[in-house]
Amino acid sequence: MTAKAQPIIVIKKKGGHGGHHGGAWKVAYADFVTAMMSLFIVLWLMAQNDPVKKAVAGYFNDPLGTGGLLGTTMSGNGPSTGAGPAPEGDPNQKKLQELKEKLEKEIEARKDLEKLVKQIEITITPEGLRIELIEDKNGTFYQSGSAQLSPSGQELLALLAAELKTLPNQLLIEGHTDAAQYSTDANYSNWELSADRANSARRLLQQDGVRSDQVTQVRGFADQMLRVKNNPYDPSNRRITILVKNLDSAAPPPQFAHATVVNGGPNDASPGVGPGSPPAAPKAQSPPASVPAAPAKPSPAQPAAKPGIMGKLISMFTGAKK
Repeated sequence: MTAKAQPIIVIKKKGGHGGHHGGAWKVAYADFVTAMMSLFIVLWLMAQNDPVKKAVAGYFNDPLGTGGLLGTTMSGNGPSTGAGPAPEGDPNQKKLQELKEKLEKEIEARKDLEKLVKQIEITITPEGLRIELIEDKNGTFYQSGSAQLSPSGQELLALLAAELKTLPNQLLIEGHTDAAQYSTDANYSNWELSADRANSARRLLQQDGVRSDQVTQVRGFADQMLRVKNNPYDPSNRRITILVKNLDSAAPPPQFAHATVVNGGPNDASPGVGPGSPPAAPKAQSPPASVPAAPAKPSPAQPAAKPGIMGKLISMFTGAKK
């Protein structure tokens, strides 16, 4: 009896790729790309001029107060000047830089003001020189909920006025509060408080020699322009800002066509409008009744307007009903 032939088994192995290695390489590649991007950003910043470097550094230190250094300003920092950073060698910027250094030296030289150095911030922006008097929890310049200046605040503003009154630059004064409501009276909120504080600073500056026409604007922002956004109740949100405007941005206020003047007519930029303006030229008199008026020329016939889609549809339906 013969044994059965065993079947021949052929095993074929197909060549293929290795096993799945997961997505760890994607994370490593993303880290590499991020590191390269950071490197190129740093190299780009190193090649920029000083105004760009100051703008970037100022943004990371204070995004709210220096967000407009590269062009226009943010809301609450004054009207947009439409100009970028002043070029190097600008005489306005040089004068403001000299004023900044002089004020800092004078404040440091006064022993009674030496403790306030950390609460006085002086920076140069495209709008001009910004001087900020920043409060602390004890109320250095103003008492809590009050617009009355403290002796330290009065002395500091007197020092500032002695320098600012010698400048041809115009001034803008802003008042800011934190989010705490200091009064339960609905007629006196943080809006009134911030405006009153800015106005009290304006009065003291003018008493110490600042010209009456040198301060062009006094603003109150309440808690709408917080210095520390993540902490609306931070004491540093309470501050007074004095902006020494650039000479090129010290333009007269705009004239509005429909504005009214007290004890006068509408301010339409025509002669004879407003107090102190020259008399207007007399208006042309209408011809007397005896003079026959010239016959009116017949106006040329206007072509009839073509009916629109709705007109065609209406005419179709009305035609169908007839």
